[in-house]
Formats: sequence, structure tokens, C-alpha cells
Amino acid sequence: MLQYTDQKERNYFDMAKSTKKMTMEELLKANADNLVVPQKGDTVTGVIVEKNKKNLVIDLGAKTEAYVADKEFEFANDFIEDLKVGDEIKGIVISTDYDNGQVLLSLKGAASDAKWEYFEEALDKDLDLEAKGVELNRGGLIVLVNGVRGFVPSSQFGRQYMGKLPSLKGETFKVKAIEVDREKNRLIFSERHVSEAKELAQKDLAIEAVREGEIYEGVVSGVMHFGLFVTVEVPVKDENGKDSTGYIEGLVHISEISWEKVNHPRDYHKVGDRVKVKVLGIDERTNKLNLSIKQLEEDPWSTLAERYAAGTTFTGKVTRIEPFGVFVNVEKGVDGLIHSTKLDPNKELKVGDEVTVNVENVVPEQRRMSLSIVQTDLPIAYK
Repeated sequence: MLQYTDQKERNYFDMAKSTKKMTMEELLKANADNLVVPQKGDTVTGVIVEKNKKNLVIDLGAKTEAYVADKEFEFANDFIEDLKVGDEIKGIVISTDYDNGQVLLSLKGAASDAKWEYFEEALDKDLDLEAKGVELNRGGLIVLVNGVRGFVPSSQFGRQYMGKLPSLKGETFKVKAIEVDREKNRLIFSERHVSEAKELAQKDLAIEAVREGEIYEGVVSGVMHFGLFVTVEVPVKDENGKDSTGYIEGLVHISEISWEKVNHPRDYHKVGDRVKVKVLGIDERTNKLNLSIKQLEEDPWSTLAERYAAGTTFTGKVTRIEPFGVFVNVEKGVDGLIHSTKLDPNKELKVGDEVTVNVENVVPEQRRMSLSIVQTDLPIAYK
């Protein structure tokens, strides 16, 4: 005896038996409320009833089947590999005229959603992923992870790969997801979070332990025109309560290297130098430190007026010549100005020349010292 799965199906076959001479068009029209007739662009949900190496067959209900085949099958192949008969799947109708009137689906949306969910889970669970280097650019390395392009910034590679990024093109290595943003189509990975996971855990402890105003030791890790990068060593307790060391990257801006004028940080330090630094602040967005070297020493301007009262005479070297006057070095971190109106127009000074000068006045809060040349004959333009 024929069994029916639901009342709609029974009604459909009853109609078919009682109207043997009805055309298919008439039959569909008569059963419009009982049949699912997908249209191009519709999003439909069905159950996989057959899977092979070339296509998927999906039951959409009410005796309607759809296929995922050809290019659509190839595009979603990685996603389809994890599917099995009985799984419910969502797709978009791209044709209702495939292979003699069959419905053809695209799983691009479902495949994309599945991949984002994969990376969101990897981020949430801190999972290791396998990446393959694809292309090097100025900021780092473009990679393929689970068939999707992402990016590993240069700063997110461990020490073992520093200066060796070109060698990773075509190579596979482990990474962790550190940023997953569907809306911006942005995937950022880190190799450091795998190879230096223990050190980064110590860094978190160091961030909690470091204090503004405290002095720490560190190692210069980079020299740039704008300052020095220093890896700061912070005493911490590890997960077992034992004494350990956490490391945090910080920047000594060029203005914080010395009290004297700094033309380039390389004139003072090189990579590998051990230095003491004072923590000026912590960048909450990047967890990097703002550091100073010069503030380990007393600001020479703070007591300058006491040591160089008006009328004091000393000899110093010319350090800079400007249209408005000549700067003379007083001591480390302090230059005084001989205004152009107090220079002898008949005597040209050059950088490096030694001159004997008088202190006219000192204004520490403005970091300004006015000087005049000691001479017996006053210049004509002297005021």
C-alpha cells in the first residue's frame, strides 16, 4: 500500500489521479499552495540527500531537488568536503534551468560564513593554524590559511624569522588568529603567538607589574631616526609564584635620549646596548611603554641660574649658526645664544670655533640663556 509522508503530498497525488489529462502547467497551478517553486536569487534551505565527487543533491522539500555542481561545486569544494548526507545546508538559487529544468544552487555565502565561523572559533579558543606564505609586502607577509588570504605583520613574527621573511614565501608555518573582522573582511595572524607564546604570557604579567615613574633595565632592539626601541625587563612572578622576567617593548623618543640636542639616535646607542630607562607612561591601546633615558639625570636647566649668574665669563664652542644669532655650548644639554646684534660684523664665526662669552641672563623656565662676546672694542651695531 502506498504511504504518504504528509497531507500535502497526499493531496498532490490525489489530484494527479483524478486529473490524468491535466497538463503539468495546470497541475502546478492547481497545487501552487502545496509546491515549492524556487526562483532565481531565492535563499533556500534543504537537506543533502546525495554527495559525490562532482555534485551535491539537496532536497528542498515538496518533491523539489536542487544541485550544487560544476564551478559552484569547485568553488565550495573545501567547504563541501566537511559535509555529509543528512546535513542541512543553505544556498542561493542561481538557475532554475540546470540539466533539464533542475534547480542549481550556489554555496558561496554558506562557505564564506563557515570560514568566518572557523576563524572566529580559532580566535576564541586560541587555536594554532597552518599558514602558507604567499606574498611579501612592506608591512609583512600575505598568507593563506584554510584557503583564505590573511596577513601577518612583520611585528608579529618571532625572533627566529626576523630579517628572513622572504624565505617564508611558499613555506608553511604555525600562526594564531589575533583579529577577525567580517565587516572589514580583515584577517590578521601572528606567528609570535605560537613561537613565543611563553614570552608573550610573561609580557601580560609584565604589563600588570610595570609602574609609571619606575626605572628598569632593558636592551636596545631598534634604532630609528625618531628614537630608540627598547625591550624592557620587568621582574614578575610566573604562574608557579617563582621569580621571573617579563619583557615589554617601549620607545625612547629622540627628545628623551639626552638633555643635549640629538641629531640622530645612532650617535648615542646601537642595537644590543643595555640601557636604563624611566617609564613615562603606558599606551593603553598598544601596551607599549613611553620611556626616557635623559630623565635619569638631573635637568641641567633646573640649577643653571645658580651656576651661571649674570656676569659670569666662560669659554665655549660654537654649535650652530642661525640668521638671528650664534649658539654656544655652555655644558651638556645647554646652549646659549649670542644675538646677531651683539656680533662683530667684521669677525665671522664658524661651527667649532671657541669663544669667550659673558652671561647676560638665564631664564630656566623658557630654557633660554643670553650671551655676549667678551671684547675690548664694542662692535658698531652693539645695542
